[in-house]
Amino acid sequence: MVRTTRRVGFLVTCLVDLIRPSVGFAAVKLLEDAECSVEVPPQTCCGQPAFNSGDRALARSLAEQVIAAFEHCDYVVAPSGSCAGQVRMHYPELFQGDPNWQPRADAFAAKTYELTQFLVDVLGVEQLGAHCEATAAYHDSCSSLRECGVHDQPRKLLAAVDGLNLIEMADTEACCGFGGTFCIKFPDISDVMVTKKAANVASTGADLLLAGDLGCLMNIAGKLSREGKTIAVRHVAEVLAGALEQPPIGMPAQSDAAPAKREVSR
Repeated sequence: MVRTTRRVGFLVTCLVDLIRPSVGFAAVKLLEDAECSVEVPPQTCCGQPAFNSGDRALARSLAEQVIAAFEHCDYVVAPSGSCAGQVRMHYPELFQGDPNWQPRADAFAAKTYELTQFLVDVLGVEQLGAHCEATAAYHDSCSSLRECGVHDQPRKLLAAVDGLNLIEMADTEACCGFGGTFCIKFPDISDVMVTKKAANVASTGADLLLAGDLGCLMNIAGKLSREGKTIAVRHVAEVLAGALEQPPIGMPAQSDAAPAKREVSR
């Protein structure tokens, strides 16, 4: 029987596009290595910032653009539980009761996945042949965990990375304090939260922190840097794809931090 190639629409996300494109390239590599046909349609924001700020009209307008751009794909995959969660949980809410758009939003939400969730739950990937000499801790982002049900999937893939020692940190499921505009509206509360998260990361003795949401990673990396800690911070896709050429998040290109030197790509 001839296997049908899966057409996967890649939802790049705003932060990956503007701040860390290497995450996008790593994610596409993982999908193509898993024999998916990856498309990157012209796209805009998923609408989450507007939705969380109460601007439902703008959020709906953006959602309509995303649905129209990706509707022809078999699946939609994002390297972010935050954006995937917006689509899966809140697109149906935005169009509730609309006879034209709600069926489209429901169908679109049902075929949208966070990256590691798609690799493990849909494609059945067990290992990716990556190599990374490091001791790593993993942070569960709020949206990945609570809106997408992502917990075991990244750990399963990371457990198969040669040379990687994955350890659990205390309160791994606690929010890092980023929360999109939350950290701007409530900076003092956000700082308390990320201070606790950074302390938990450091207490593990890990030299590498991983997560699946760039917002969390930027927030934690910034706090670790301000505290003078040299723990490398990366998106999980970069390690799984062996895409370690770029310096860790928040570190300069010519960083001489020991953790960055110990990482070895496949």
